[in-house]
Amino acid sequence: MRLTLCITLLCFSLLAYTQTSGEKNNTPLNTDTIKKTVVNHSVRKATLLSVVLPGGGQFYNRKYWKPPVIYTAFAIFGYLIKTNNDNYNVFKQAYIYRTDNNAATTDPYVNKYSDDNLLTLKNSYQRSRDFNIICFTAVYILNIVDAAVDAHLYTFDVSENLSIQLQPTFINTAQNNVYGTGISIGLKF
Repeated sequence: MRLTLCITLLCFSLLAYTQTSGEKNNTPLNTDTIKKTVVNHSVRKATLLSVVLPGGGQFYNRKYWKPPVIYTAFAIFGYLIKTNNDNYNVFKQAYIYRTDNNAATTDPYVNKYSDDNLLTLKNSYQRSRDFNIICFTAVYILNIVDAAVDAHLYTFDVSENLSIQLQPTFINTAQNNVYGTGISIGLKF
């Protein structure tokens, strides 16, 4: 198996381009425009906008499709938090009514659920509510991280001149003249 892999790596050289090859634009880049863009686009501003108003940093980074995704996630997790919290309170109150030994209070689930069932349902809804709160918080934090990363990569070059080249290589270690094989990665800008 190892020999087959080595022979395959030695026989074939992989060349993968990150952009489609088309007509090449040989015009030089205007460095003044790039400098103005770098100076005017602030990572701090994008991050603060996302902290204050989720999705604000994405608008600042001109990623207009992301805020609806963020608010949809907020709406879904908010709905799940409310629903699970309401069910948790219902079963919690039913369990309290059942175990308080007061004849004046009766729960609506007298012949439907046992004491253990009520406790299990209460705990299940509590766990679901807590998990959805964690997910809601994670969406908020990811919103901030996404805005900061997008702002950092705002001026990242994605022109057609970018390519990556993978090809097999021999590795010579200094210990006991041991040879090995590997893959070298070359980036061209």
